[in-house]
Amino acid sequence: MKLLFLCTGNACRSQMAEGWARHLGGDDLEVCSAGIKAHGKNPRAIAVMKEAGVDISCQESTQLTGTMLEWADLVLTVCGHADEHCPALPVGTHKEHWPLDDPAKATGSDEEVMGVFRASRDEIRSRVTTLIQNF
Repeated sequence: MKLLFLCTGNACRSQMAEGWARHLGGDDLEVCSAGIKAHGKNPRAIAVMKEAGVDISCQESTQLTGTMLEWADLVLTVCGHADEHCPALPVGTHKEHWPLDDPAKATGSDEEVMGVFRASRDEIRSRVTTLIQNF
């Protein structure tokens, strides 16, 4: 199974989803992530994933290409913008939408913002775990 996690900028949610899928998936799972545009990696996403024992610091923030869509068996959009702007998929490629809030838009103290990132990380882990179990 080839999974492509897609979001607006490939900075937070799709990066965390890719990290969890790589960490939790077996040898039969290939994973990548992309954004409608590449915004670079979010250091808070990297930090909260590291807290959970998953290093996503070596993943790249990449822009979606047609080749990625051709490669994927399943495209998982993790935000409304990506869901709305996802190009037409090749025959045989399926799409699922996960409406996840953007932790990068969180406001408040540093600890409050990090709490939002941790909650997002944990929700994504739960969704990836369920996806893998049903795969």
